[in-house]
Amino acid sequence: MKASLALCAVLAGAPVLAAGYPSQTITLVVPYAAGGGADNAARIIAKALSEQLGQAIVIDNKSGASGSIGAALVARSSPDGYTVLYDASAFAINPALRKLPYDARKDFIPVSQAVRVPNIMVVAKNSPFNSLGDFIKAAKAEPGKYTFASYGPGSLAQMAGELLKKDTGIDIVHIPYKGGAPALVDVISGQVNTYFANAASSLGYITGGQLKALAVTSPQRMSELPNVPTVAESGIKGFAVEEWNGFLVPARTPADVVEKLHAAVQAVLARDDVKTQLGKLGLVPVGSSPKQFADFIDAEIRRWTEVVKANNIVTN
Repeated sequence: MKASLALCAVLAGAPVLAAGYPSQTITLVVPYAAGGGADNAARIIAKALSEQLGQAIVIDNKSGASGSIGAALVARSSPDGYTVLYDASAFAINPALRKLPYDARKDFIPVSQAVRVPNIMVVAKNSPFNSLGDFIKAAKAEPGKYTFASYGPGSLAQMAGELLKKDTGIDIVHIPYKGGAPALVDVISGQVNTYFANAASSLGYITGGQLKALAVTSPQRMSELPNVPTVAESGIKGFAVEEWNGFLVPARTPADVVEKLHAAVQAVLARDDVKTQLGKLGLVPVGSSPKQFADFIDAEIRRWTEVVKANNIVTN
């Protein structure tokens, strides 16, 4: 549990500086494009967080390199609680795929996981596949014929497909896109066979009849899709993948600043209005402790490193 040990060491040695925190504007760095899933969630939470803390919070979108450009900016910033990272699943995938200008475990203190959201394995409405079992059977019969989309190399959408390959032994071809919107367009048109789509972006197409949902990647079924089984229920035991967002600050941020920020995040995620707004995007509030979030990130890094090695995944 390297992340947990690093967290405890940093918190134990941090000075006490939070008596007047926050006394100025907080910059929340979202390392993804404006209008995307993480950005939309960040804006909902940041508005309520600003009210909770009594200070303005400014969103700074620093997209590029699967979030690592924005993460690097925060890692180099002053550890005073005024530059905060709002990152997503790629934070734990990048260490397995790229040489990074920071150490994901050592250069950050996790504050709280904010939200989680399942991915949904979707196919076009006229696809011959009506279940995950149908797809796996066809893929085993014709290795290399079928394709799966993602919203970019190293994205959780790719990792979900790679994990399915690892767990079933099927050979399906990854087709990366520059974002979720073009990936959905090509799945709807049948240009690509399937896609582990973010629930926030795909639910409307499923309920509208443009896509069929074969399975959800969460441990439990989604309340919005009660008749769609989980991947685990479909025969792939232990399979569970969910997108996540969370708050992190630079290493050496004072312990009481971390605690005050964590308490504010907890309070905000418990608000009914925030839950409702996030729920409309298919997002489930989490609000974990710093240690819980550190342990979670550590486990995610180990997990995706194993998948990358097993599938010999290489990104440019």
